[in-house]
Amino acid sequence: MKDALKNVSGWLNSIIELLVSLIVFGVVIGILFGDTFGVIAGIGNLMEKFGENGLAGLVALILIVVWYQKK
Repeated sequence: MKDALKNVSGWLNSIIELLVSLIVFGVVIGILFGDTFGVIAGIGNLMEKFGENGLAGLVALILIVVWYQKK
């Protein structure tokens, strides 16, 4: 059972790393060639939503940052 959980956890970590790499790639492409895919606008909208929620948004943002720093 532990081996299965480690296997699934490894897959999920690989998928998350791939998605983060794709987001970074999208931002770089957006900066160099214009935001054709809307990645930068999407990130801006996400940050705007955190800002609208005040303290709850700040707490959520801190939790996300702490979660990513554990890796």
